[in-house]
Amino acid sequence: MAIVVQKFGGSSVANPERIKAVAKRVVEAKDRGDDVVVVVSALGDTTDELIALARQISERPPKREMDMLLATGEQVSIALLAMAIHELGRPVVSLTGGQGGIITDATHTKAKILHVNTDRVRRELAAGKIVIVAGFQGVTPDYDITTLGRGGSDTTAVALAAALKARECEIYTDVDGVYTADPRVVPSARKLADISYGEMLEMASLGALVLQPRAVEVGAMYNVPIHVRSSFSRETGTLVREERVVEKDLVVTGVAHDVNVAKVGILDVPDRPGVAYRIFSALAQEAINVDMIVQTTKEQQTTDMLFSVSRDDLARAKEIVEAVAKELGARDVIVNDNVAKVSIIGAGMVSNPGVAARMFEALAKADINIQVISTSEIKVSCLVRAEDVLKAVRVVHEAFGLSQADPEAGAAL
Repeated sequence: MAIVVQKFGGSSVANPERIKAVAKRVVEAKDRGDDVVVVVSALGDTTDELIALARQISERPPKREMDMLLATGEQVSIALLAMAIHELGRPVVSLTGGQGGIITDATHTKAKILHVNTDRVRRELAAGKIVIVAGFQGVTPDYDITTLGRGGSDTTAVALAAALKARECEIYTDVDGVYTADPRVVPSARKLADISYGEMLEMASLGALVLQPRAVEVGAMYNVPIHVRSSFSRETGTLVREERVVEKDLVVTGVAHDVNVAKVGILDVPDRPGVAYRIFSALAQEAINVDMIVQTTKEQQTTDMLFSVSRDDLARAKEIVEAVAKELGARDVIVNDNVAKVSIIGAGMVSNPGVAARMFEALAKADINIQVISTSEIKVSCLVRAEDVLKAVRVVHEAFGLSQADPEAGAAL
């Protein structure tokens, strides 16, 4: 008997009617003969509401206590879903992340999974039960509750699928797959039948909110097929796997954008060995991810260093950088949160010169100024003014022919 892991996001279980609909879908999978493990997020906007509640108590609440608070959201949803499945006459058990064997490090609010102990889950499956595990949370080896960051339920699901050697991990959300761009921004965007792990990882890390980047990393590491599909339809979604089997000639697979971005600049930093390490190691100690690093050397043996962080991390990043800048003797620290990132992603970019130039041309024709550029083998990212980002997505999407019915329309340069 094969194991299937199904993950349902907050919009899928936002109210009692939707919870009952999810219960029916889970039971259908069980009735097809599969062992079913379900991972559930908190109901609707519960996590945002809990964060807002905490802010009314403390402007900077302790991260450990934030985890204690936020983990309660998923515990509500797993219990309610278990009740709904019980009403349908099927044996079921709900488990917290810790009970489900999700063991993490102690980086509160951004923990990483160290190990998945599947003993309890396998025991419940062997007893014929549907097993529901709370997403987004785990426990440290010392039994402190942790959370995995925004979208962490995706990672819970894929990690469980890997540990259980599941046939597939189904990620149910409010969209019916992965598109060439956000269809709310580009109505003509096309749904992709397949996407590689590498392309999906870039799209997720660059602002596509369909999957958490860490979930894609785990999927790639353990070769877990991930099926992204809608909770509200029966249509086939997008399969994330090792290699795409369709649209192989498409140079650019998709366009992503991220508005949760801020720019940090350190001016006139002494140009000597170890300076970059001092700055970025201090940020790393606080689990602040840095992107789009640009360094400009001047004649006066100083350098300007610019990089981007998420807006969520900006306040803390500014504090850290100002302290390090003072220690290093830098002239000033500047920040700007009126920016956003637009990116193109595609495995075909490796062997096709001129892709970046086409993107830059599209932005130039639209009178959109590029502030920072970052590239890899399969992506090009540009930092632009926040008010220009949606326009940038549309013109770049059009420049590569991604709205065309024929995927080869965007292939030739």
